Amino acid sequence: MFASAFLSATLLPGNSEVALAAYLIKWPQQLWPALLVATAGNSLGGLVTVWLGRRIPPAETPRKVALLQRWGPVILLATWLPVVGDALCIAAGWLRWPWRRIWLWLVLGKFSRYAVIAALGPYWHSA
Repeated sequence: MFASAFLSATLLPGNSEVALAAYLIKWPQQLWPALLVATAGNSLGGLVTVWLGRRIPPAETPRKVALLQRWGPVILLATWLPVVGDALCIAAGWLRWPWRRIWLWLVLGKFSRYAVIAALGPYWHSA
């Protein structure tokens, strides 16, 4: 599950949501360990994506980045969104936001994805 979550947070394809759901169907009593492992993997993958964004040479800031600059690192709460989350991590790196300001928002954003999936767990059995 960790590897799937890690890869899902990078630009590589992953299926961490499916892996978490399958794990929780088999072992529902392992909810919190599963959430922690998936969040840790996805958060570390997101931080790697931020690091990759820092490798992009700084350039003139496009106007579309103004929203990111206005919100600052708190926008990383939206890293749970597919595709958009990866772009936000790259942007955070490209904008050179300080690590100490981004990691908490990134982890909270990643955790929310898995918390929603876990909360939907009771509905998987009725489907």
